[in-house]
Amino acid sequence: MSEASKILDEMNDRSREVFRLIVESYLDSGEPVGSRTLTRAMSEKVSAATVRNVMQDLEFLGLLNSPHVSAGRVPTQMGLRMFVDGLLEVGDLNADDRKKLDETLGDNAGDVGGMLDRVGSALSRVTHGASLVLTPKHEAEIRHIEFVSLAHDRALVVLVFADGHVENRLFTPPPGQTPSSMREAANFLNALIEGRTLTEVRRIIQTEIAARRQEIDELAREMVESGLAVWDREGEDSARLIVRGRANLLAETGQEEELERIRTLFDDLERKRDIAEFLELTEEGEGVRIFIGSENKLFSLSGSSLVVSPYMNADRKIIGAVGVIGPTRLNYGRIVPIVDYTAQLVGKLISDRS
Repeated sequence: MSEASKILDEMNDRSREVFRLIVESYLDSGEPVGSRTLTRAMSEKVSAATVRNVMQDLEFLGLLNSPHVSAGRVPTQMGLRMFVDGLLEVGDLNADDRKKLDETLGDNAGDVGGMLDRVGSALSRVTHGASLVLTPKHEAEIRHIEFVSLAHDRALVVLVFADGHVENRLFTPPPGQTPSSMREAANFLNALIEGRTLTEVRRIIQTEIAARRQEIDELAREMVESGLAVWDREGEDSARLIVRGRANLLAETGQEEELERIRTLFDDLERKRDIAEFLELTEEGEGVRIFIGSENKLFSLSGSSLVVSPYMNADRKIIGAVGVIGPTRLNYGRIVPIVDYTAQLVGKLISDRS
């Protein structure tokens, strides 16, 4: 049991009600809450002085703090965590939000990337926050591979999948590569790929190279291995992070220092520095998870919260995730069912395709 949970269990009914009212009011308005406001909302008739005493006790416990000289209080990160774990009431997805998501995601036409782009845009619009979508690697069978030289230090690998999906990926070829070595590398790979997915090809390719090393010259072997490095880049796992609704999050803050922290967050995301970190969030089981402020390294600089849920394919394997980033005063009770429903919907759409 966490320290916050122990504190909640030991609180009396009055302290718990004062705490709950403060957090709910703060999540709604973003403003500090004073004792006079609370006395009008309490279920029992108590004086403002009594409420102030309770507020001071809660502040001593580390659940509240005073942002200004005023008597108003706001929850701390520890307070928000305790509220989310012990007092948050998560409602059902409301009909209007469900309709907006269904309308956007109901069309399962086009490629998976386009569909997940629409998911990100829909999540951002519905939640008025910034959305994150981690897309899965493409796992259809490969039909054809080709290497194209662009410059002495740049080449393109073209992957044509059996479902019609085409991917072009840049990589740095080995020094001294020639058109003939590139053709030989492509021929070698195309002889292997029939009926196999990219993951399966990755798994057998090194064994095949070793077994058939005498059949291809040194440059062709290096071309194959350079191409493999593009497919199996550590930490990225051929995944892509889609960020939508950046302006929504930037609009939430007016202070220049906070604005700069938010920009730093998104710059990091868009450069994919922390995709591996985001992937780890999705690999710890089903269900929606909530990270508040510094609880997750990826978002600690911005002081933001993340609500994230993995989505699964037809084999119940986690293949990606959807999430919403917002200020710590996020409306968690509304956002959690939206993220949960979206993750389930995406999983179903991907499963239907396969």
